[in-house]
Amino acid sequence: MFITIDHFLKSWEYEAGMTHKLLSNLTDDSLKQEITTENWTLGSLAWHTVASIRIILSNTNLAFDAPSKDWPVPDSAQFIVDSYQQASASFIQSLKTQWIDRNLEERINFLGQDIPIGSLLLFLIQHQNHHRGQMTVLMRQSGLTVPGIYGPSKEEWANFGMEAPKM
Repeated sequence: MFITIDHFLKSWEYEAGMTHKLLSNLTDDSLKQEITTENWTLGSLAWHTVASIRIILSNTNLAFDAPSKDWPVPDSAQFIVDSYQQASASFIQSLKTQWIDRNLEERINFLGQDIPIGSLLLFLIQHQNHHRGQMTVLMRQSGLTVPGIYGPSKEEWANFGMEAPKM
C-alpha cells in the first residue's frame, strides 16, 4: 500500500517507463499474436494495459483523460504506445494536482472489497506488471525482442559483457 503520493510516483515512473519500453517493441502484425482463439491477443493485452489505468481508477474521484474501454482493440501498435504515454501523463498530472497524501487513506469498494486508495494504486502497478508478463510470452512467440524489465532479457546480456544463461 502506498501512503504518500510521492512514493507512488517514484514507483510509477519506473513501472510506466518499463511498460512503455515493452509496448514500443510491438509491431502492427504482432498485435494479432494469440495463444488460443479463446484468449486475448497480444494487442488485446496491450490495449487493456492502456485502458486499465482509467478502468481501475474509475471508482475514485480522480479525473483524467484516458481510454475507459479496452474494446475494440486498435490495429496500430504506435497508437497503443502513444495512448499509453498520454494516459499515464494525464493520470500523473491529475494525481499531482487533485490529490494529497490523505486521499490515499480513503476507502473505496473495488472488486467487492473495501480497500484504501493507496492499496488500489499498488494494485494498478501489480495489474500492469501481470499483463506485461503475459505480453512477453506472446512477444517471444511473435518473434519480437523482449526488453529487460527487472534485469537483462536474453538479448541484453551481451550489453553487460556477460553470457546469457543457458536455456
